[in-house]
Amino acid sequence: MRSFLRSTRFRVAVTAFAASGVALGAMSVWFVLQAQDRLENAATQIAFSRAEAIVQLLNTGARPADLPLLVRDSIYEITDRSGNRVASCPALRGATLAGYDADMTLPPYVIDRADPASVGCAPELGGADDPLTLHVIHEVSGDSKYNVFAGVQIDPEGQAAVDSVRTVLTFGVPAVALLIGVIAWLAVRRSLRPVEAIRGEVAEIGAHDLSRRVPAPRTGDEIARLAGTMNTMLARLDEAVTRQSRFTSDASHELRTPLASLRTQLEVLLAHPDRLDWRHACENALLDVTRLQDLVADLVLLGKLDHAGPDRLEPVALSEVVEAVAAGRAEIEVSGAPVVHGHRSRLERLVRNLVDNAERHATSRVVVTASVVDGQAVLTVTDDGPGIPEADRERVFDRFVRLDDARARDEGGSGLGLAIVADIARAHGGTAEVEAGSRFVVRLPKLKTS
Repeated sequence: MRSFLRSTRFRVAVTAFAASGVALGAMSVWFVLQAQDRLENAATQIAFSRAEAIVQLLNTGARPADLPLLVRDSIYEITDRSGNRVASCPALRGATLAGYDADMTLPPYVIDRADPASVGCAPELGGADDPLTLHVIHEVSGDSKYNVFAGVQIDPEGQAAVDSVRTVLTFGVPAVALLIGVIAWLAVRRSLRPVEAIRGEVAEIGAHDLSRRVPAPRTGDEIARLAGTMNTMLARLDEAVTRQSRFTSDASHELRTPLASLRTQLEVLLAHPDRLDWRHACENALLDVTRLQDLVADLVLLGKLDHAGPDRLEPVALSEVVEAVAAGRAEIEVSGAPVVHGHRSRLERLVRNLVDNAERHATSRVVVTASVVDGQAVLTVTDDGPGIPEADRERVFDRFVRLDDARARDEGGSGLGLAIVADIARAHGGTAEVEAGSRFVVRLPKLKTS
């Protein structure tokens, strides 16, 4: 029950019911008040005109007693200064118009038709005991001797219509508000049906089954976009998990080889200590340990790049990085003033890996160029080696990739150098690619200087 009360459907339905009830109720009250006000204004105008006619007669010298003969089909009452009734048409039993002020509605009263003064001076108002509601206007004669009270019956048909509308709205507004709430409930339930399907699918997706996707409705609305975003996220997670699994497998394979070599050398050395050269064996073991150390360092760096948070970046002159890393190892050419916003030590690692790769494959020459092209800082490393086939120019930046001429671990490295280059470039908002065989190009956003 608690979950039902907290559900979106219930809250939207209650909100729709309350909002529509308030809005419809306010409009209904305003409509009824306007209709009632129009009826009363019409009665007020008629009563005012009749009171003015009686006052004009009194101002011309007519006596109150003569008014029944002069004023026909009118309801009025005249009192003197002391409040005593001097004339009334018709004669009222147990009620007096003088007891009410202007714009007041007189409660039902009974006409005394037995009184001769009631005959002919007022319109037919119903049976002898029928209650009558009048709208009363108060006027004063010109000499202030008389107070004139003229009453007009509010239109019975109009009043009956207003009362009927009031009754209908009293019961109709809650019913309509309830209907709107029910419609809102059904509409939200239908709208949230794809959400429930998405939730159910996501609940069944595990870490080892990221190939599944949530159902995407063809409505083109926010829920469809949500499903599309979730499927994109699942695709990224699936790719990341697959990549991580492949990386773990490759890393374990790469670590297993030098470890196995190191263990074999130590076992042979211990089994035949008098037959092997201890110094030579230790040198070989040291090479394997160094290779392991470099591989672990590369793996640690890749892990940091994969899960890198916001770094404390600073302006770095690319020419200084190139001079610090490639001086004495390659020809250096610098044009312009390429300055990037980045991590100096990682940019040095990027340049070092490119130069190491170029030296490994170059015949006799390695050229490193830093320049500014189209508002970007461009680093180029070129060697005169055999180059990289066009089909392998994208694959060469994958992790643990060795091309056919560099498969020997002693000469080809661990296969992580260029992957680190690509990840560092990507972390700095740039790109790394191979152009024209053995020309490696890294493009980084140039820091804008004032």
